[in-house]
Amino acid sequence: MRDEWEHAHTDYTMPVQRRMPASLAESESDWRHYLECSTPNGWLIQNNAMTETLVSGRPMYLLHTTKDIDAIRTSRQLHVSTGCLVGALYCSPLVSQRQGLRPHNLGAYLMRTKPSTTPMVFEVIPDAPIRPKGVDYLHLGAIHLRTYERYQSFLTLAENDQLDHAVLNGLRSAAVFLDVALRNAAGHATPAPEFIDQVSDAVAHVPFLGYLYFEVLSEYLMLHSVTPETKTYAQAGELNNWLYKRLAFAAVDGMDQLFDLARFNPRYHRLIQLIEVVEPALGPGVAEYVRRRLSHLFTRTALHPSQDAASVTFQGADLSTLRNVAPGLIGQMIFREIRYLPRYQQLYHCFEKAKALEAWDYWNSEGIPTPFNGILPKGEIGINPVYPRSAVRIWTAEQDSRGYLHPVEEVSAVFTPHLASWWAPPRQREIRTATTDSRVEVVLGARPPFPAQRASIDGISV
Repeated sequence: MRDEWEHAHTDYTMPVQRRMPASLAESESDWRHYLECSTPNGWLIQNNAMTETLVSGRPMYLLHTTKDIDAIRTSRQLHVSTGCLVGALYCSPLVSQRQGLRPHNLGAYLMRTKPSTTPMVFEVIPDAPIRPKGVDYLHLGAIHLRTYERYQSFLTLAENDQLDHAVLNGLRSAAVFLDVALRNAAGHATPAPEFIDQVSDAVAHVPFLGYLYFEVLSEYLMLHSVTPETKTYAQAGELNNWLYKRLAFAAVDGMDQLFDLARFNPRYHRLIQLIEVVEPALGPGVAEYVRRRLSHLFTRTALHPSQDAASVTFQGADLSTLRNVAPGLIGQMIFREIRYLPRYQQLYHCFEKAKALEAWDYWNSEGIPTPFNGILPKGEIGINPVYPRSAVRIWTAEQDSRGYLHPVEEVSAVFTPHLASWWAPPRQREIRTATTDSRVEVVLGARPPFPAQRASIDGISV
């Protein structure tokens, strides 16, 4: 169990230590070297402001936005959500300056796009320098699968059969592309335009591919961008989060109302158009980058490290075999399918609290009061609700005309090891009028009836 959590975390200040499937044309170390040394902003992977603050051991200031400040004041409790941070209060960094607390560009985005929320400032005083190990939700598949297998007795036989049927149908429909991705990872390149169209088609059958696709493009944009905006953020030690947000909202109608990466599937010509709108110079190289990078990441996150990418095939394989060969992929598929069971609203805490408890135990043993999204250290950071060795103070805040935050009222509230209730995107992807970008909003205190209290969609970057 601990090995799985270690596998799901990345420390960019240390050499690569993960085990990987055999026959990959490029190793994780090869990619790390390329991303850090051959991209304009790769130096920020190790030398970003957030990592420097973590390892300094100094007090950290974090921004969280909420619509439920009255519930917090009344209950004096803070609940956390699931998602890319598993079970943490979703925040972004603040920098203490003479003029006030300056939001990270991710926080500035949240403040600008969520004007009806109340900004909260958290001061976290750690007991020691914090290990900069970030959790990578793309690598949580084996944990999702193990948790499901441990608690599948909570489901009826019909519900388990329904899950197996849905996962197997998805695998069969996407098997040709999944094999194409494995072959590409092993060095047998296919034309990039054809690859992009294939992954676009496969997302409908294996929604996890939409998350991979989006994260690869986010990485490409943040590391390769050379706009004045990106350079300004880089001078402050920050990767530019605005880039992938513009991409997501342009790629999918209604993404601002329902941020669901299972709907992210631009085909080749549309992809080029989207990237050229965000930053024209990055259009020519994006398709080939996606082909190489997505194939590599899919193979690493889908297959068990003991497997040989050159010999695995998804075509004709049975589900029992694939649970051993590709536990990462099967776990990610089950994680995204199980929430559509009619009873999952009631069973959610059985499955998600189990993972949160393991994550909290891992973070406590590793000295991590503030876990972050480790796909890249881009500013998505949370607060571990059960870390016993750090002090936390909380204020509401106001923003001045220059964008700086100023604490106004100290809030008497404590973290509790409770998860906000589950909410899942609608099966037919219909767009609801209510705001559902809920990973950055946790409902705190008294529990109103479902679905007024929501947890996150899942591990998304929003």
